[in-house]
Parts: sequence; C-alpha cells; structure tokens
Amino acid sequence: MVQKPVPISRVLRVQSLGFLVIIAGSLLNEFFDLRSLILGNHPYISEFGASALEMLIVLVVWLLVVGATRRVLQRVHYLEGFPRVCAWCHYISHKSRWVRLEEFLNREFDTPTTHGICPSCAQKQKAAIEEARKAENARRTQGDQPATGTATAQQ
Repeated sequence: MVQKPVPISRVLRVQSLGFLVIIAGSLLNEFFDLRSLILGNHPYISEFGASALEMLIVLVVWLLVVGATRRVLQRVHYLEGFPRVCAWCHYISHKSRWVRLEEFLNREFDTPTTHGICPSCAQKQKAAIEEARKAENARRTQGDQPATGTATAQQ
C-alpha cells in the first residue's frame, strides 16, 4: 500500500498553528488574567515584561522548529523521489508496478531508449568470446587426432 505524501506546507501550517495557539494563550493570560479567573483571586502583580519575554522565547523556538522541520521534510521528499530498483532483475517500482527501465523512462519522462554496450562490458564480452574460441579450437584439435590405442586395436 503506497501512502500519499503529506505536503510540506500543510505540516508547517499545523505546526505554526500550534505555536500560535501557545502565543495566543500567553497573551490572553496577560490581558484577562486567566490565572486569577481559573484559580481565584490571589494577590498577583501582572508583569507584562515577563509575559513578553515568554512569548519571545516561544517565538524563537517556533522559528527554529519550523526551519528544522522544513529541512527534514524537504530531505524526506527528496529521498522519497528515488525510484526503487530491484537488485536482481533491475526492474523499477513505478505506480505500484514493477517495470523495465526502458518502460519507466518512456512513461515518466517520455524518453525513448536504445541499447549499447559500455567499454567495460565490451571488454568482458570480447574476453569471453576469445575464451570460447580458444576452447572450440582446442576441442577441434583434439577431435582431429586419433585417440591413443584405437589404431592398434583395429590391426
């Protein structure tokens, strides 16, 4: 089952909304003295400077977390963009199917392909062909010579 990736902007919006709720709660506490409304009237002197410092700290943490989250999500999105390739047959996972590289390139990038051989593989193939020729020549040479002992047995 392939899951749809969550857009980066949506994750950052939800994260930002959470931090804005924290800042708004801090502001509401300062303006409406929520502490005394919830816990009762205790002698308390409101210090706006302390609340402002708390909000600034939350704002700095928010900016750091948003920046780190953006980088992490961009990296994950980048890594999820890598095509999965079978280590044995070299087929590529594409839209819940395994297809040949040529088909993948044609479908995804509208790129037709042709076949060739790299210099390393060409050298290996030439060596294999040369070995096969030598083996064939050796077999033919041994086939032309009579086996030892067969000529004397006929006499």
